[in-house]
Amino acid sequence: MPNMDRAANWSLVVPLKPLALAKSRLAPTADDEVRPELALAFAQDTVAAALACSAVRDVAVVTNDARASAELAALGARIVPDLSTTGLNGALTLGARSVRASRPGAAVAALNADLPALRPGELRRVLDRAADFQRAFLADAAGIGTTLLTSAPGVELGPVFGGRSRAGHSASGAVEILLDGVASVRQDVDTGDDLRVAAAMGLGRYTSRRYGAAGLRGPGGG
Repeated sequence: MPNMDRAANWSLVVPLKPLALAKSRLAPTADDEVRPELALAFAQDTVAAALACSAVRDVAVVTNDARASAELAALGARIVPDLSTTGLNGALTLGARSVRASRPGAAVAALNADLPALRPGELRRVLDRAADFQRAFLADAAGIGTTLLTSAPGVELGPVFGGRSRAGHSASGAVEILLDGVASVRQDVDTGDDLRVAAAMGLGRYTSRRYGAAGLRGPGGG
């Protein structure tokens, strides 16, 4: 069982679709002009919080979106062009291999790009727990998907995101991280209801700026 140093050893891999294609399930809440802005804001808040986490050494964003690349690089992320032809899991595998090409001993974590309420301290708690396992994952707030998947140094990431990925990652041999008090790491945003929950938790500054443009007046509004 791994016993990694709790210092800033983690490299996070964050996948991001082209902004024009992102967050289609927000359509009842936000129009075609607002959705790309929200998708970018979610990613900015996710990356900013991840880079502020004391357990995180660096963040690699896998994307082909030129605007997102520029904005996220400005925050300190390294951009990895998405050359995968096999979708999200291919992009994550590509990102993990890119990280380890320059730092073979990296512990790698795949993190969703839509965590606008992410708290660095909560992410630290999850990563510290994950350091006890070869591979581990955190289920999303709905208990169906996954927001974080980790792999120890020398261990393949093996992502199976998409659909019922909680069950998929468990079946792949990854250990589920069971922690209370880490809601911000679980709360991804796909729908207007998700966004309202995240707003009640406290949005990061980038999403806060664009929140009104989504037509939501408050955590319980619509």
